[in-house]
Amino acid sequence: MNTCRSIICLLLVVGSVLSGFHKPATAQSGPDVSGLPEDAIAQPKRTVLRFLTDSDYPPYHYFDEDQVLTGFNVSVARAICLELDVTCEIEPRDWTDLLPALDRGEADAVIASIAKTPDTLERASFSIPYHYTPARFAVDRNTEKFGMTPADLATRRIAVVAGTAHEAFLRTYYPDADIQTFVNAADAFAALRLKRSDLLFGDAVSLAIWMNGTNARGCCIFRGEAYNEPLFFGDGVSIAVRKGNQEIVDVLNDGISKIRKSRRLEEIFLQYFPIRVY
Repeated sequence: MNTCRSIICLLLVVGSVLSGFHKPATAQSGPDVSGLPEDAIAQPKRTVLRFLTDSDYPPYHYFDEDQVLTGFNVSVARAICLELDVTCEIEPRDWTDLLPALDRGEADAVIASIAKTPDTLERASFSIPYHYTPARFAVDRNTEKFGMTPADLATRRIAVVAGTAHEAFLRTYYPDADIQTFVNAADAFAALRLKRSDLLFGDAVSLAIWMNGTNARGCCIFRGEAYNEPLFFGDGVSIAVRKGNQEIVDVLNDGISKIRKSRRLEEIFLQYFPIRVY
C-alpha cells in the first residue's frame, strides 16, 4: 500500500515537471509578422473605391435629364474602378464640402477638377494628372471690342467660380478688376448671359459647351487668348486624396496609367469634349 502511494506520488511529480515544458497552444490569426519591416507586409487587396464629386459643373460632373450623375470625371472614375476590378462608389457633394469630407474620412478620393494650388496642396495629396485644359475669357457677343490686358480689365466685372484656380489666376494677374465670385458654374454663366458681369473666366471646355448649348441662347463668344499658366493650369487635372495617403495615390496612379495605356481615357475625352477650345 505504501509502495503504491510512493509510485503515485512519483508519477505526479514527473507529470508536474514535464508540464512545464509544454505550454498550451494558442489560436493563431495568421503568420507572425511582428519582426518584418512595414513595407514587407502585404496589404489586403482593395475592393471598393469611394469617390466624391460635384454635380453642377458640366461636362465634368452633372445630372442628366434622367437625374443620373454623369460627366467626364464620373466616367473616368468608373473606368479606373473597372480597370482595377473594384466596386466604384461615387457620391455628389456641394463643392465647398468636398475637401472637408475627405478630411473626415468620408471618401477615398475627390474627382472634381480641383486644381493644385498652394492652398489645396496644403490640404490634400494628388494623383498624376489625367486631363489638361486651358482657361479662357468669354464675353457677350455684342460687346464692343476692348483690350484684354490687366489695365484694360481694371474696372470690368469678371465672373468666376469661387475657390478655383481660375479665381486664383484672376486675383494674381487682374487684381484691379471687379472679380465676382459664384458658388457654381451655372450661376457664373447666368451672370454673363444676363449682363450682370462683363466677362466670365473659366475652364475653356465647359465654356465652349455652354456657349454652344441651349442655356446660353447664343449669347456669348470667346475673347482673347487661351491661358495655360503652369502655376495655375499647367499641372493638369488630378484626383485629390486625404493628405499623406500614399496608398490611395498609388492605387489611383496605377488606374490612370492603365486607362491611358488602353486608350480608354482618350475615348472618354472625345465623348465629352468634341469642341475646339483653343
